[in-house]
Amino acid sequence: MTVQTRSEGPVRGRWIDDWRPEDESFWQGGGKRVANRNLWFSVFSEHIGFSIWTLWSVLVLFMPNEAFGLDVAGKFFLVAMPTLVGSFLRLPYTMAVAVFGGRNWSIIAAALLLVPTILAAFVVQPGVSYTTLMVLAAIAGVGGGNFASSMTNINAFFPDRHKGYALGLNAGGGNLGVAVIQLLGLLILATAGGGVTGIRILLGVYIPLIVVATLCSALFMDNLSSVRNDTGALKEATTQAQTWVISFLYIGTFGSFIGYSFAFGLVLQNQFGRTPLQAATLTFIGPLLGSLIRPVGGWLSDRIGGVRVTFWNFVAMAVAALLCIVASGQQSLALFVVGFTLLFITSGIGNGSVYKMIPAIFRTKALAAAPADPDAALLWARRISGAVIGIAGAIGAFGGLLINLAFRQSFLTVKSGVPAFWAFLAFYAVCFVVTYLVYMRRPKAATDPTTGSTVSYASV
Repeated sequence: MTVQTRSEGPVRGRWIDDWRPEDESFWQGGGKRVANRNLWFSVFSEHIGFSIWTLWSVLVLFMPNEAFGLDVAGKFFLVAMPTLVGSFLRLPYTMAVAVFGGRNWSIIAAALLLVPTILAAFVVQPGVSYTTLMVLAAIAGVGGGNFASSMTNINAFFPDRHKGYALGLNAGGGNLGVAVIQLLGLLILATAGGGVTGIRILLGVYIPLIVVATLCSALFMDNLSSVRNDTGALKEATTQAQTWVISFLYIGTFGSFIGYSFAFGLVLQNQFGRTPLQAATLTFIGPLLGSLIRPVGGWLSDRIGGVRVTFWNFVAMAVAALLCIVASGQQSLALFVVGFTLLFITSGIGNGSVYKMIPAIFRTKALAAAPADPDAALLWARRISGAVIGIAGAIGAFGGLLINLAFRQSFLTVKSGVPAFWAFLAFYAVCFVVTYLVYMRRPKAATDPTTGSTVSYASV
């Protein structure tokens, strides 16, 4: 393995030219150490990115209606805007890894987080127009793009046998940024109060953290030369039917996680009459548990199969949505928080299991199509998997927008989130039916050259 600094294409940086993670001697001889180092600093940068992406779900708690003139519908639109922009940005962020290199793009992506943070610190104040707030919220969408580039980059560093755990840890550590910024917001609300002062304290914490994340990416991460060959993978991935099936399932898992993360505080305020401080004491619990359990979803999938975990997890999500409906009818805050927290936990498990499925499905597909040339098949599978991670991440994030719009319409029409929860339950039912029909009923099979065993979609 060689690491060298050289000029290649439009960038200059630290590049690794020889990278063979599937080779056990290579992996144990130094590859594992390098991959883990890149993973941990990727987690840190992505963590900050998620915090900035969900920044506005916290800021609206600091913006009293009498000072900022925001109604319920206006707040739901405001927190939905970063979700929309972040989902679109995930596609170019995915391609950026192949164009610039994983390390180089991590530096740029982290530095871009300064833009929405500094702007909000100076511009957000009573009397500012709603249009200005919407623009600021849209710019915060850059935090959502970090996930796609980070996951695509880390996917290339790890062998297939460790991808479920590595991708789950990378994503879970990133998702944890949602809970952390909500906890910090709670602390500031309880001590300094809301309004402009509280907003600037919150942003003042994150500005130096963004600078640290940028410096750490520059000092401790690497580029992989082999990834520079992946520039056409995104286009090719769009021709694969499995790309769209996985993306649909990821709407149900990650779309739920990010959508509920943005909406939970507003739902508590408007359905159960909680004050911003009371809502903030509860909103962090779900994202915290959902983030922490995401690596468990990947770990379970490594051992019993991502398809099985995904199928039963969607069944559990439907049950959790039904629990929220029952709690809403009884006006039981305690039962509602339990149901909503279960939605976060199951969405976290599903995030890990669906992302574990991606490299395994394309590995199985490639080996079945080209059994005589397993090396070429595995290279194709790695390239396409990295692209599919980006596409699924973008479409899954768009699901978060749909959840916020569903809640907005539900509260506008019946002043309750119950119709939205019925829609979510129906969607989860469709997801577990699709998982069964596509991956469990008649699974494709192939021989894995590294183990000599037969693998199928049902076992991935």
